[in-house]
Amino acid sequence: MPDNAPPQPLLEARGLTKSFRVPRSPSGSNRLRALDGVDLTVGRGETLGLVGESGCGKSTLARVLLMLERPDAGTVRFDGTDPFALRGKELLAWRRKVQMVFQDPFASLNPRLNAADLIGEPWRSHPGLVPRQERGKRVRELLEMVGLRASDADRYPQEFSGGQRQRIGIARALALNPEVIVCDEPVSALDLSVQAQVLNLLTDLQAELGVAYVFISHDLSVVRHVADRVAVMYLGRVVESGPAEEVFTAPRHPYTAALLSAAPSLAGTGGPERPQRIVLSGEVPSPVDPPSGCRFRTRCWQAVDICAEVVPAEQPAPGDGSHLAACHLPLGLAPAAAGD
Repeated sequence: MPDNAPPQPLLEARGLTKSFRVPRSPSGSNRLRALDGVDLTVGRGETLGLVGESGCGKSTLARVLLMLERPDAGTVRFDGTDPFALRGKELLAWRRKVQMVFQDPFASLNPRLNAADLIGEPWRSHPGLVPRQERGKRVRELLEMVGLRASDADRYPQEFSGGQRQRIGIARALALNPEVIVCDEPVSALDLSVQAQVLNLLTDLQAELGVAYVFISHDLSVVRHVADRVAVMYLGRVVESGPAEEVFTAPRHPYTAALLSAAPSLAGTGGPERPQRIVLSGEVPSPVDPPSGCRFRTRCWQAVDICAEVVPAEQPAPGDGSHLAACHLPLGLAPAAAGD
């Protein structure tokens, strides 16, 4: 396969919608639309970064991809198969292919189990994957794979640092030999120096094992470090997606440009300088009563009449069909142009 060829699709979502019942709002609505027509593709062995403000639907999307929530509409395909149609042994076999690394390494590990029991716990549901007599050896291999010592197998979570606990969480996710790992803010609870270590570990494991990641984060610098492609969400919709470097250097949706302008500056550290700051006006609309048409229009400095009337379709960048923006005016807007 040529170096510039897109990865083979592995996990695909089309038209996903998911809503939840909430107390009735002043407008009379009692449904919170967490996802509204989300399309997503994860290629084999790639990292898809999923970014957006709190409440945009990132975690709900992750739960649907993991089959922890059933969508109201839309489809999910894993290697061409609809996992929601599986039952019994077929469903059990599928579940080991998609695993998760949780945000909080302190809350996600049972303090009553030692590291060996925590890592080997998934084998209780999938007993045929690793023979019982080989599980101790496999636990030690996984500990060393994530940068811990084989002798750590007998230690309990409270005896580890936060970064070490997250390594145990990663080892537990790897125990079932998954093809996709959903990482939900996996480094946000860690110190900066430890974040870098865990991110480098994830990158090394991907190179070694070929596993794909759905990497959820609000930290754009983290996503830029690990992602091959990026999807930007706003109020339940993907507003921009494409190769990570293109999205970061030439955002085409105003919301993406605003996010990038608010990221901490890397000037003086060898990284790119922050673009001119875009200060958005107004509050984030409620997902119970979202705006008509483009959901970002109430905060967008270039909104026109059509933005209130028509939901924008994804449009490719000129000459690049892989960089999409759901905007009526996708002009390759640079953040600095916002004040013109």
